[in-house]
Amino acid sequence: MTLSTIAILPVKSFDAAKQRLAGALAAGARGALAQAMFSDVLASLRHVPGLNAVAVVTADPAAESAALGEGVHVLHDTERAGQSPAALIGIRYALDQGFERVLLVPGDTPLIDPDEVAALLERAPAVAIVPDRHLTGTNALLLSPPDALEPSFGPDSLARHTSAAKAAGVGYSIERVPTLELDVDTPDDLAQLAAGLEGRHGQAPLTRGALRQLDRLHAGGSAATTSGARIRASA
Repeated sequence: MTLSTIAILPVKSFDAAKQRLAGALAAGARGALAQAMFSDVLASLRHVPGLNAVAVVTADPAAESAALGEGVHVLHDTERAGQSPAALIGIRYALDQGFERVLLVPGDTPLIDPDEVAALLERAPAVAIVPDRHLTGTNALLLSPPDALEPSFGPDSLARHTSAAKAAGVGYSIERVPTLELDVDTPDDLAQLAAGLEGRHGQAPLTRGALRQLDRLHAGGSAATTSGARIRASA
C-alpha cells in the first residue's frame, strides 16, 4: 500500500544562514549559497516519485517566493526557533491535511538525488533515520505516522532519534542515502560539496553556479572567501 507522503523542508533566513562558514565566506556569499542550495533541494524533491506534496517552513520572504514559484505549500515559521521546531510546524500541517507520512529534509543537501529518495520511500519501515556523512547527525527523517516521534536535529541527533524511536516502541531503521549524507556547515563540507559535484553534470545547477561565483571572487582577491583554497565546481 502506498502511503500519502509530504516532504517538509524547514528553511531559516538566508541572511542568517551558515554562520559556521563565517570564517570562509562573507555574509552575502553565505546567503547566496544557502539560497542556491535550498532551491536545488526543492527542485529535486518535486521530482521524487512517491511524494504527494512538498511544503516549505520559513519566515524568509525570499524562500517563500521561491517556494510559491515552484507550486509548493508555504508554512509560516512564526516561532523562528530552529530546524526542529520548524519541522514540528510541518508535522502538524501534515496531520491536519491527512498525510500518512512525512519526509523531513534540510535545505543544505543539494546533492540529493530523486531516485535515491524514491527508493527510500519504497523500502523504509515506520521510521527511517538518514545519517550524515559523519554518522552522528541526522540529515533526513521519514516518519509514519507523521508524529511517530519528535524530531531533534543538531549535533549527535542520530543517537537521539534512535533512542526516541526505541522509547516510542516504533519500528525503525538507519538508512544510508549517499546523496543525502552531505550537509554544508563547515569549510570542509564546502570542499566536499565541490568535489561531489565533479562528474555530476547538470545536477544542482544553482549551487554549482554559486560555487563558481565564489571561485571567481577568490581568484580576483575578494574577501568573499578566505579559506586559502579555491572552491571549484565542474560546469
